[in-house]
Amino acid sequence: MTGAQALLATLAGAGVEVVFANPGTSEMHFVAALEADPRVRGVLGLAEGAVTGAADGYARMSGTPGVTLLHLGPGLGNGLANLHNARRAHSPVVNVVGDHATYHKLFDAPLESDIDAVAGTLGRVLRSENPADVGPDAAAALAAAQDAPGGVATLVLPADASWSDGGIPSAPVAPRAPAPVSTVDPIAHVLRSGEAVTLLLGGVACRERGLRAASRIAEATGARLLLETFPARLERGAGLPTVERLGYVAEQAEQQLDGTRHVIVAGAKPPATFFAYPGKRGDLVPEQATLHTLAEPGDDVTGALEELAELVARDTEPALAPAHRPDLPSGELTVANWADVIGALLPDDAIVVDETNTSGLLVAAATAGAPRHDVLSLTGGAIGQGIPVATGAAVAAPERPVINLQADGSAMYTISALWTQAREGLNVTTVILNNRAYAILRMELQRTGAGDVDPAKAGLFDLSTPDIDFARIAEGMGVPATTATTAEELADRFRRALAEPGPNLIDARIPPLL
Repeated sequence: MTGAQALLATLAGAGVEVVFANPGTSEMHFVAALEADPRVRGVLGLAEGAVTGAADGYARMSGTPGVTLLHLGPGLGNGLANLHNARRAHSPVVNVVGDHATYHKLFDAPLESDIDAVAGTLGRVLRSENPADVGPDAAAALAAAQDAPGGVATLVLPADASWSDGGIPSAPVAPRAPAPVSTVDPIAHVLRSGEAVTLLLGGVACRERGLRAASRIAEATGARLLLETFPARLERGAGLPTVERLGYVAEQAEQQLDGTRHVIVAGAKPPATFFAYPGKRGDLVPEQATLHTLAEPGDDVTGALEELAELVARDTEPALAPAHRPDLPSGELTVANWADVIGALLPDDAIVVDETNTSGLLVAAATAGAPRHDVLSLTGGAIGQGIPVATGAAVAAPERPVINLQADGSAMYTISALWTQAREGLNVTTVILNNRAYAILRMELQRTGAGDVDPAKAGLFDLSTPDIDFARIAEGMGVPATTATTAEELADRFRRALAEPGPNLIDARIPPLL
């Protein structure tokens, strides 16, 4: 057995069913092993950012590792932005990165680079120097990616370790479980203090069990509930608690936290601004407030919340969102009405991948009472996530409709993932919010006070010269596409897209905020 065959057998033995791939010469023996083994399916992406984002989306929805196959250091580098998002989502992702044969590295060939250094920014790195190491190293990488709270691991596979005989499959290694929490009693004391408390939820606390327990706590104690700004996977809709997210804009977050005397984080990082701004604090915990930690991201946050609820809210029920749909709007499509179309028509059990950025300010309110659905958001802030994550989510959950709400500028980073959706026949409806601008950067130009520049006239933020025709791009990749300029047109196109099998794209043209 070669090292490549041992790698594939180890992955299959651990339950891996999909490898998202953009391979090159150094990975050919693993490709051959993949083609020969029906237990593991190869899904091709045309660019590494599409591959790594798909692995992230797959991991978020399946709960099992998303595995990538990447070509040398440049391939890993090309996929780094969405691996950053995966790391911030605590998604279990394993990268298999091919490298030059061990004896070839001394020649410093054109594609030679320090793969280990780049991969080390993401998480654990293992390098298999001979075929006998490949199986155990693969098992260790899978376990590292699944160790609580989950993350990114990389296996560097030299070509000669891949093609040489001597490979031995390895049995799965049990990942580290979430740590128990010992801070429940002190937090209960804080909640009983009578002072203003804010409970900030993150990670798996954004799933049903955590939300229900947190809602019980809030109902019994008067604590305010907030979610981290970009949850990896949020369960919401009718019959579940509706919890507001911490604002992206610092001024909004400060208003949400104003007056609180205690900030309790449960599976989330302490709140901070996304960027530094001249003359402003970066720490969002109010100066008069005390920060408390119920559970770190790697802890058993759900268990801690349920235990805490039993202490302070034993006889209290959670507040659940009633079923409610906004009325379908009419007239010209705007940033103020397009979300109501989605809220009115969102199908049951949908997966919503949200990379709307400035255009999505009203999405949460419009969909709060819609049928239950999952929301996957831009965890690490590195744009270009939406289309690939929707692709991976659809591979993981082919029976569920996937709705990708996508900003136009971000879409262009990884738009080639549409081709993978067409190739795989994935059930993804992409709605491009096309305002022909990097509108979020226009907003940030104002907020940073970076000179006397009219944001609406800044050339580096303008996407209208020339206009991007997303419908033609999508059709060129095999995805049926339409445009919409009115609320009625968006509703019509959205209904039709949901009714048709396979992928679809709607170019929804709206005016920018600025």
